[in-house]
Amino acid sequence: MRRIVDNDYLTIIVRLTIGITFIYASIYKIIDPQVFAKSIWYYHLVPGNLINLLAITLPWIELLCGLCLIIGISYKGAVALVNLMTIVFIVALLTAVFRGINIDCGCFKAGKATNKSTLHAVWFDLGLLVLTIQLLFSRSKKWLMAQS
Repeated sequence: MRRIVDNDYLTIIVRLTIGITFIYASIYKIIDPQVFAKSIWYYHLVPGNLINLLAITLPWIELLCGLCLIIGISYKGAVALVNLMTIVFIVALLTAVFRGINIDCGCFKAGKATNKSTLHAVWFDLGLLVLTIQLLFSRSKKWLMAQS
């Protein structure tokens, strides 16, 4: 199992996949933070006075983490943040499911009320979590710009 987790080619593919996903997810949020703030509000988890701060900072953190994973700078920190964000996203989605709030996650576009199952986004994020955990445990150092 260790040989699979540490595989250089698997690790670079996962780095690129997660990095591109987080960069892509950040783009609309950076372009239109007001709409992203509404997406955050739909979850009813964040106090009102923190929604705008989160809407402005989270996309830039996603972008920075995505770039760090791809380039290989501050790699361990980026992996830790990506894992943490993915877990928080899953928890937020699950709380919406358990409270009967059926919304689009707001991950790649503005969140809104939807007929599409919120559980679809949970499954996507669980798949993402499997990949981020591989990065967490991989000892591969190949193609890192700065060894950390």
